[in-house]
Amino acid sequence: MKLNYIAFAIPFFASFMLLEYYISKRKNRNVHHFNESVANLNVGIVERITDLLTTGTFYFIFSWLNANFSIFSIESSATTWILLFFATDLVWYWYHRLGHTVNVFWATHIVHHQSDDFNYTAAARITVFQAVARGLFWCVLPIIGFKAEMITVLLLIHGTYPFFTHTQLVGKLGWLEYIIVTPSHHRVHHSSNPEYLDKNYGDMLIIWDKFFGTYIEETTEPQYGLTKSLESYSFLWQHFHYVLELTVAFRMAKTFRKKLNVIFGGPNDIDERIRVLLERKFSNKTVDIQYSKKLINAIISKTIITMGVLFFTILFSEYITASVMFLLAGFIVLSVIVTGAMLEQKKWIFHLEFLRIGIVSYVVLSFFPNLLLLSVIVLLGIVGVLFYQTIHSKYQDFLFSA
Repeated sequence: MKLNYIAFAIPFFASFMLLEYYISKRKNRNVHHFNESVANLNVGIVERITDLLTTGTFYFIFSWLNANFSIFSIESSATTWILLFFATDLVWYWYHRLGHTVNVFWATHIVHHQSDDFNYTAAARITVFQAVARGLFWCVLPIIGFKAEMITVLLLIHGTYPFFTHTQLVGKLGWLEYIIVTPSHHRVHHSSNPEYLDKNYGDMLIIWDKFFGTYIEETTEPQYGLTKSLESYSFLWQHFHYVLELTVAFRMAKTFRKKLNVIFGGPNDIDERIRVLLERKFSNKTVDIQYSKKLINAIISKTIITMGVLFFTILFSEYITASVMFLLAGFIVLSVIVTGAMLEQKKWIFHLEFLRIGIVSYVVLSFFPNLLLLSVIVLLGIVGVLFYQTIHSKYQDFLFSA
């Protein structure tokens, strides 16, 4: 049986998230908030399923670039692996730095910094757009001459190490602070304190920040999140609010030069009032919402189920047809949209729930084709349609009543 063992990254990282939560409670450190943790996981869940596409695509691109445009022919050896490690970390530094200072790249990276919490769940905030931007930067490596196989291994390492720097529970690490990126360094990077902004971009080595002048030591307690908190847990708003801001700013720009500055200028060049206008039109801010026990349990249950579906989809990806894979991916995306909307107590989530049930029914039938099962699903579907409004009302009362 050919299994995709990358799936085990899900329980691996989830275990450390739970361990960090347990330790934080034992130490009376309030570093987790329910709504923030769910929103963080939602971003990571979708990135994991889309990673099936992006990883394979970039492996092909790296191979093609190396075969057709490589400057050198670099074979695998201890020396070349060390060189590649330094090369990947240097490229990552500049990808990360430009991701904060150039609007078109900040639009792909901003989601990673939206959480007002800083813990292992925040490390999951990697979007498919960020993965694509990162892959494009790494295209320089096969052109230099490094093989796609070597680059992919280093990508996995670079994807794993930073997870462990997203924590408030680990203090400074002595002499290691001079060499590698530590939790202390990365706390600074995620801080919205004015003195900490645009600092400590390194992924695994802190030497690049020190060499290029972007290093600063953690001396005061960081405040996390964006300089202007998003105050929304909507999966869609988190991903696309800055794209909308850039779109409005681009349309408002009067000259070609100003339009280019919207795209390639920095975040400080965008009028802050644009977000306020967009929030009034598209997003109702969610501040101090009280969650019922039933709603919390429903969100937890859906998140666990979604992560389970994600795990088995990746594990058995070699045996799943393209159409079923598309539907499972759709189910996962709809699920995180639903849980994000539940955090904001949106009433329209029932319609997506109905669609999720339809996807599950189709997928089950595709794996277990059975006339009796089909009849039962069709009968339940007819009942659901006939009593749609009644079920909708009961659903709302169950979730949102005190």
